[in-house]
Order: sequence, then structure tokens, then C-alpha cells
Amino acid sequence: MSGATEALRCFVRNRAGINLGADKDYLVVSRLKPQLSSWDVTSLDGLAERLRAQPKGALADQVIAALTINETLWFRDSKPFDLLRTVILPELVTRKATDRSFAIWSAACSTGQEVYSIAMTLREEEAQLRGLRATILGSDICEPVLARARTGIYTQFEVQRGLPVQRLVRYFEDLGGEWRVRPELRSGIEFRALNLLDLPLNIGPFDIVFCRNVLIYFELDVKRNVLSALAARTKPGGYLILGGAETTLGLTTAFSPVPGTAGIYRRTT
Repeated sequence: MSGATEALRCFVRNRAGINLGADKDYLVVSRLKPQLSSWDVTSLDGLAERLRAQPKGALADQVIAALTINETLWFRDSKPFDLLRTVILPELVTRKATDRSFAIWSAACSTGQEVYSIAMTLREEEAQLRGLRATILGSDICEPVLARARTGIYTQFEVQRGLPVQRLVRYFEDLGGEWRVRPELRSGIEFRALNLLDLPLNIGPFDIVFCRNVLIYFELDVKRNVLSALAARTKPGGYLILGGAETTLGLTTAFSPVPGTAGIYRRTT
């Protein structure tokens, strides 16, 4: 069993950059073993062998989805959304006197709550934006969670996690036990499967990049590589928004902290 769990942990580290230590063997077993029959394998050893033979494809995506956290909720850690309103958007409006559009990327967006939270924030700041139009890209390595994000349909339990009732009524349609994001909020949003360890060249550049609570799962060398890739896809003067426990300091000189904020960095080089 330990050989199989080690092989599966190595697979996730090599494919997604996520470091699951030996103390996470219980997680590998508890999340994968119940799904073995649906993947037509009888053991974790058999699953590891299948992934060695076919490291990409639907099975690989499903295994990664099962072993990654995918924890998300509406307006998670509300401070970044407050700073988007009060710091970032006012500066963008001033800077974009001629270019009347800007692009936002929500990396590792899971089932889409962060993407739609950004869209709601922009909708509520339309007066401040003065006609400035936004496009939003939501990406994740796991196609199964992106498929859910694209539908924009959430359970009653999911909408109760951080979504005020006023926004629920304004931005969602009641399907009877489930809620669907209204079409007008979904306008300008694209969801795409992307691996932060292997980004295509034609992504970006972006004015704002949300990459929150992702770096904490990477080893130092992977963090540096991911930050370098994010910098290459962020416009000069653009913003990077990280999680509260994350930093660029000591990892890259391409971003500098925005004074008076926590977790917000600006592309400098």
C-alpha cells in the first residue's frame, strides 16, 4: 500500500506541483479508494500503474481533482475584494484613459465562486469604472471542477457559504433547491483548463491576477517557477493578489508589495 500511495503522491506533485507528504497517505487512501471501481481498477497499485501508462487524460484529471483541496466559497477572505474596490479599480480607471478594457485572471478557480465574486464586485462598481469593460478568465487544472463552474449552478449549501442573501436574489435564478448564476453576470467570463506548471504562451497579459491559497501547497522551486510564469503574463504595473499566508518576498523580484495592503503585489519588472 505504501508504495502505491507514494507513487500517487509523486504523480500529483509532478503533474500539479502539489506536495503531499507521507503523512498524507491517509488522504490518498480515503479519497481514491472509494472511486476505484468507477475507474475500472481494483487497487491503488493498479491505479498507479494506469497513471504511469497514461499520465494525461480524463483519469489523470479525476485523480488530481480528488486529491486537490478545491476549497472555495463566495468572497473568501473579503479583504481582497475590498481592496479591489478601493485600491485597484480606482488606479486602473486613472491609468486606462485610452485603453477602455482590462483583463482579470482567477487562477486555480475551482468551481467558480471566486470568478463570480469578482464579477459581482465589478457589476457593483460600474459607476466607478466609467465604462471601462472587463473580461475574466477562470482557470483550474481540474476539468471536472471547471465543468461545474461553467454551468454556474450551485446547491443551497454552496450559496450559503459567504454569499449574502441580497446578492443571491440579485445575481442568481432559483431553480428549486439549486441556484444558477444569471446570464448577464456570466457575460465576459471564460473558463479554461490550465496547469500553472505548464502554461501556454498565449495566455494574457492580464491587469489583475488572483492566485490565492495556491502557492502554500508548492515547494520553493515550484513557487519560484509559478511566480515567474505569472509575472510573464501580468502587464507592467498590473496586480497579483495572493492568499493571506502567501508572499512573493524572497521568491521573485518581479512583484513588489503594494503599501498599505496585505497580499497584493504589483508587477515591477
